[in-house]
Amino acid sequence: MTVNQILSTKGKEVYSIVSTITVYEALKVLGEKNIGAIPVIEDGLLKGILSERDYARKIVLKDKSSKETLVSEIMEREVVTVKPSDNVDYCMELMSKRRIRHLPVVENNAVIGLVSIGDVVKTIIEIQKETIKHLDSYISQ
Repeated sequence: MTVNQILSTKGKEVYSIVSTITVYEALKVLGEKNIGAIPVIEDGLLKGILSERDYARKIVLKDKSSKETLVSEIMEREVVTVKPSDNVDYCMELMSKRRIRHLPVVENNAVIGLVSIGDVVKTIIEIQKETIKHLDSYISQ
């Protein structure tokens, strides 16, 4: 199964922020949208990603103020991305090796979706269920 197939099921809506807002403002967006990470997009280009993990490690643990710190100060600038044609196994491998939970989906330099570890796990479980169903059907014949 490909990333594009995952997006066709979950939807391609992408929320984003700019790097010049405060971390507090970004956290409000994360909370309102019930998401764990958000791409930082400026002039149509992916500039970074901000996650709850960034907040916990770079604000809370360093005793900084989220109302005074800008997103640009703590966002991850080296963003790992995937293409719509990449498969789910590749996503899982990337997430495991890089210890990340969110992958922006980029096509023609534009973010067209975001795949989370939950999306990948759910997809793998569905694939395994289908495989078991087919094997069970085969054995029963």
